Amino acid sequence: EVQLVESGGGLVQAGGSLRLSCAATGFIRDDYNIGWFRQAPGKEREGVSYIGADGFTYYSDSVKGRFTISSDNAKNTVYLQMNSVKPEDTAVYYCAAGLLWGVYNMDYWGKGTLVTVSS
Repeated sequence: EVQLVESGGGLVQAGGSLRLSCAATGFIRDDYNIGWFRQAPGKEREGVSYIGADGFTYYSDSVKGRFTISSDNAKNTVYLQMNSVKPEDTAVYYCAAGLLWGVYNMDYWGKGTLVTVSS
């Protein structure tokens, strides 16, 4: 059974940095994309960033240039380095994996980690 466990969330001041981790256990296909979604209070869940099996990386316009996704295959862990955070980055961040990228396409989800950015 695949499990995705997020960690690293917390309270950070605007302009600061935070690193999220997603540890995967169980078998995930090599061609799966794995990455991050977030959901702010009262808003829909949105894609933030993912890394593909071939190393391709995607970032939403709202985080491009500030967030960096990376993976450590030996540890089966994906990271999201969040720099220059803004109050609008406040959300629950979810790790997810799937063959296709998109809120309705993911096969596996973590339970989420809360990031709160204070102004």
